[in-house]
Amino acid sequence: MANRIATLVGSLVEATATPYPVDRYLEFIDPMLTWRDTRAKVVEVRRQTDRSTTVTLRPTRQWKGHTAGQYVEVGVVINGTRHRRFYSPANAEGSRGDIELTIAVHENGLVSNHLRENATVGDVVSLETAGGVFALPAQRPAEIVLVSGGSGITPVLSMLRTLVAEGHRGPITFVHYARTPDDVPYSVELDAIDRTIDGVDVRMHYTRTENPEHFVAEHISDVAERNGAQVYMCGPGALMSAVREYADTAGIADRVHSEAFTIEAPAAPTADQIGGDVVFAKSNVTADNDGRTILEQAEGAGLTPEFGCRMGICFGCTKIRKSGTTRNVLTGDLDSEPDKHIQICITAPCGDVEIDV
Repeated sequence: MANRIATLVGSLVEATATPYPVDRYLEFIDPMLTWRDTRAKVVEVRRQTDRSTTVTLRPTRQWKGHTAGQYVEVGVVINGTRHRRFYSPANAEGSRGDIELTIAVHENGLVSNHLRENATVGDVVSLETAGGVFALPAQRPAEIVLVSGGSGITPVLSMLRTLVAEGHRGPITFVHYARTPDDVPYSVELDAIDRTIDGVDVRMHYTRTENPEHFVAEHISDVAERNGAQVYMCGPGALMSAVREYADTAGIADRVHSEAFTIEAPAAPTADQIGGDVVFAKSNVTADNDGRTILEQAEGAGLTPEFGCRMGICFGCTKIRKSGTTRNVLTGDLDSEPDKHIQICITAPCGDVEIDV
């Protein structure tokens, strides 16, 4: 009924509801009553470990589902400000129904801590279309190795659940690294899969126990090097670097596929790239250029520009550089074209810069 009302109201108001989109008016009636935007209601909250929160979301009709391994941008309102973060659904692909997210709690993580302490059934969040190229191919590999660490478990668990649901006949090896056994969400499910599903081998390794187990080649070499097996991994940079180093040595680097939600540490600015003024034109604020990204300097000046991933993926922080030279902190490239859209989370000013923030 709510969706039918949204359709009728949207058709009548779409052309006249300026300066705001129709959904800005509909949300006053019901946050889940949308014409174009995708939203989702929290229908379950679980705390499987002391360091994670699992929320199940029921999306509006606009949700098109996800492919196992992809991520989705989630918008959460905290103290009147919408903050956007990227999370990978843990449920199997092929459904436009509920979305399951397990979110690791970070010490200084604003959104992760908010969800841990405050998420309740009935809360409404915003969603964007699932994205990312980390995914199983349509023609499933005969043999598959899934490697994850910490919060990287969710996209590969989605792959495992998808393969199990499809009745995949080839061998699947699921290798997960966690601090301790108590830090593994889905441990009961994974143990059940290991014991009851033919062809699935679940291997757990713990990095902070009496006998810590960090990645060594022997953890996967018996399965990764045979019969063209494909390796899919997601986790901390150190883990993935170790797996890639092993794969290079073993000559199977072309069979390793990965996803990461962190970026390499950006190169430090040179002395001549620090100094000058950063002018935040819309806010009528000027700050001394200390070499950090424009987003970080804006926040340091007390501003709250919109952002999403903070690592150059989502384009949620794109603003217009009015003048001056900036540096892409990932590539080192310099650019001074006026009135150009830039991502302020991965862009640092070089000298005087005016930005439309």
